[in-house]
Amino acid sequence: MGIVELHNLTKSYKNNRGIVDVSFSIEEGEIFGFIGPNGAGKSTTIRTLLNFIYPTSGHATIFGKDIVKESKEIRRHVGYLPSEVHYYDDMKVIDLLTYSARFHKNFKEKRMKDLATILDLNLNRKIEDLSFGNRKKVGIVQALLHEPQLIILDEPTSGLDPLMQHHFFDLLHQEQKRGATIFFSSHVLSEVQKMCDRVAIIKEGQLVKVETMESLTKNKMKNVTIAMEGADQLSIEFDGVISREVKRNELKLLYNGDIQWLLKQLNSLPLQDVLIEEPSLEEIFMHYYES
Repeated sequence: MGIVELHNLTKSYKNNRGIVDVSFSIEEGEIFGFIGPNGAGKSTTIRTLLNFIYPTSGHATIFGKDIVKESKEIRRHVGYLPSEVHYYDDMKVIDLLTYSARFHKNFKEKRMKDLATILDLNLNRKIEDLSFGNRKKVGIVQALLHEPQLIILDEPTSGLDPLMQHHFFDLLHQEQKRGATIFFSSHVLSEVQKMCDRVAIIKEGQLVKVETMESLTKNKMKNVTIAMEGADQLSIEFDGVISREVKRNELKLLYNGDIQWLLKQLNSLPLQDVLIEEPSLEEIFMHYYES
């Protein structure tokens, strides 16, 4: 059984899109990505898992415990960073974090200061004086303070500059080495590709695919760029072509099929050059979203 298990989890709203029959599991110790554009259902899934909102149907467990009936026990071992953080403006960062830490038994002041140092966060500033990025750092420290077994992060890098994102990802790898399981949502595909062991793609409230990052980026799909002598040849059609683009004397294909068959077809054409590459995660992602 995984650390997190979702079974046909559904949350319906009258006017807004929710989630429908979402099922996947997250294994202990992995970094699991949850990708989709804004409004796809990522935050709804996370908030339902944390029992902030109730599921319409289906069920889920965290640590083998029911997310509705045993939510209080679950939260003791979960660190959560929402996509937008809101705090008491007139509190100092150190006072806010110390107050938050009192909800957990294993608070260590040294860990708070170490996390603040890694993220270049001034503990003595007031919340109202912080930029959006620095408020996000407060949220990250708060989520990690009590050394949680499961870390759930909703769009964690928004507001962080590129250098701080790098420090943040290093920090997540340290937490993974400590034994934590990490579940984070994002619409930034490059960071998902860099960080995750597996990824779930969500589209309009429904799960499209759950796949290992290696399988997702090293499947049968290829980018094939063909340069030919005659521009009239660029209109040629092939089975297995997902998308095509013509630029001058080049034909660029996103191809999902037997590469040996494709090479045989190309052999009869007046070729100048052929380039076959792995597609980026973004190109694969857009394929799922456009199909």
